Amino acid sequence: STMIRLCASILSIIAASSAFTPSIQINSHRHQTLLKSSQLPGIGQPTELPDSLEDAAQQAAKCCDDLVKFGDRTRCRVDFDTSVGDETYTTLKSSLTFGVEFIKSLSYALIPGAQQLKQDQMMRDIQAKAELTQLEEEIGPIESEEELRNNPNFERINQLQQIVMNSGVMEEETKWNGPIFRVYFPDEGSAALARRDWKINTAEALVPPCVSLSSVGGVQAHDTSRDVVNLFFCPKASEAEFVEDILYKTEASGNIVLSVFLNPNLVDMGVTGFGMAGRMLRERLLDDLAVSYYLRTLQWGALTRAWPSDFSVWQEDENSDGGYRLIKSLDNLPSNPEVEDIYDIENGLMNAPKDGPGFLNALGDFVNGMTRL
Repeated sequence: STMIRLCASILSIIAASSAFTPSIQINSHRHQTLLKSSQLPGIGQPTELPDSLEDAAQQAAKCCDDLVKFGDRTRCRVDFDTSVGDETYTTLKSSLTFGVEFIKSLSYALIPGAQQLKQDQMMRDIQAKAELTQLEEEIGPIESEEELRNNPNFERINQLQQIVMNSGVMEEETKWNGPIFRVYFPDEGSAALARRDWKINTAEALVPPCVSLSSVGGVQAHDTSRDVVNLFFCPKASEAEFVEDILYKTEASGNIVLSVFLNPNLVDMGVTGFGMAGRMLRERLLDDLAVSYYLRTLQWGALTRAWPSDFSVWQEDENSDGGYRLIKSLDNLPSNPEVEDIYDIENGLMNAPKDGPGFLNALGDFVNGMTRL
């Protein structure tokens, strides 16, 4: 009874610490707005910096979940870049660690049954460890392997050790028959590598069994009838046509709760150009994406946003709590030049611009528009 109370207490803590719980009905692709946007906490407030990469991923997942519940949106983007200009790793490779935690957290939020399955597995693991400890205390020291094999509890001990080794995951739980969270990689090669590295469909998988990995290129032969979430993982300009095709076809089913673009780079000078092709792509697709989460580290600080709060510019400051101080919050994503101007003005390196029309202001608006592409 003590063990049962302990397990129940641990599970209650897990449930309480979870930032969100599954609440999405599968067959409703348009969701009622539960709260008016003006009533949402965080509107008009600065966005705090995350404590860690894991914290950032969990925040991003919660923002996407909130966007669906309260923002009545079915498309959004998440931008995460901590490279500070370091091009050692590609955007895809540097996004993988963040992506695993983000996908896991968003799956628990949006896929019915996913979080409950995880809690059941944790309970099973806790119970197995407790029973194993109790058996070891009852049996006492074992002098040889033969003595262990002759013990009447030998088979049960083996079973419990296997449960603990698999963190409570049973073999049959690696195959998922419910709604699907589908992740689209830019090509089949990167999808295959992720299947291997993330140990998909095994007891050691880094993401829940509801997650299925595909690629945007090639023949789309997989069954998408159970898909409820699309995640386009670092889509590039060269795949823009395929991405649009998949997006429209899957949304037409009426089952898609949310389509997320993680670190999209769909407008590129060498592929789409910054002319008519790039502008049309923006109008068709990119302009409709709500920025649910944004984090970009800078040489001197960071720019972040957690929907529905503001975009906030932070500067490193060893005298401030956490090592950073807020220097500006905006309701729209600032361009790169605007971010640098905010820093320069804050640190006395330039004067704040004067309001009013003029050639330089118009030129600045044009440059800012180009940099946002």
